[in-house]
Amino acid sequence: MDFVSRRARLVIEVDGGQHDAQRAEDNLRTRRIEEKGYRVLRFWNHDVLENIEGVLSEIQGVLTPTPDPSPQGGGELKTAEALHVKRSSLPDEV
Repeated sequence: MDFVSRRARLVIEVDGGQHDAQRAEDNLRTRRIEEKGYRVLRFWNHDVLENIEGVLSEIQGVLTPTPDPSPQGGGELKTAEALHVKRSSLPDEV
């Protein structure tokens, strides 16, 4: 896995061209991660490099609104950084 947010129960995979040839393995890996209660989003490298706003919008679209602890309001969607999405060096098990 490339990124994980345990709090949001979200795994983000950024795939290069080699993943086109290993779709069956990726699908199996996705199912195993989902069985552990995580949602998996996959993006192609070129989408991350050429359309980062679209990628971020899709990520934000799957996040559940969480109350903002600030006195100005609540219910805003938190950014990936606010949810502590980080580069993971974990093995295949989440």
